[in-house]
Amino acid sequence: MKADIILSGVGGQGILSIAAVIGEAALKEGLYMKQAEVHGMSQRGGDVQSNLRLSDQPISSDLIPKGHADLIISLEPMESLRYLPYLKKDGWLVTNSQPFINIPNYPPVETVMAELDKLPKKVVLDVEAIAKEIGSVRAANIVMLGAATPFLGIEYSKIEDGIRRIFGRKGDEVVQMNLAALKAGYDMAQRLQ
Repeated sequence: MKADIILSGVGGQGILSIAAVIGEAALKEGLYMKQAEVHGMSQRGGDVQSNLRLSDQPISSDLIPKGHADLIISLEPMESLRYLPYLKKDGWLVTNSQPFINIPNYPPVETVMAELDKLPKKVVLDVEAIAKEIGSVRAANIVMLGAATPFLGIEYSKIEDGIRRIFGRKGDEVVQMNLAALKAGYDMAQRLQ
């Protein structure tokens, strides 16, 4: 088993929480894991990107070379385009359809979506709308994680356990909300692929 994953978005969207849950699940699965430090400005609104490498064999480098990512998980559509050169030809993109317009020269949303439409293997969904339906827009990142789970190579139940471990200290209500968000994203991805 090997999975090279790029996580992207902007600061404040919960990229590090996604990485933490995947990391917990991978370790419980007995996998090796390396994560590059977050690049860019991790403050709210700045570009954030992280490399996450999982394998059943030891991993030499924490950086993913261009053209080698199996999966890009992006909470912002333009940020997903920024990292497409890293995606394998048969890799998957799982991205939010709703932009976080934080720069004055953000390209027209239609242009961004037209570029995303060219990809053969993608799941594009409005994670904020799905998160609102389950009761908290703050769980949008976990909706995205749920949508990406079919492509991780880790059992769904292990991802659920990772959520319990990462969010457990915040109380059962937060855990249950995040589990609901995970399931909502997972179910939507199953319908869209």
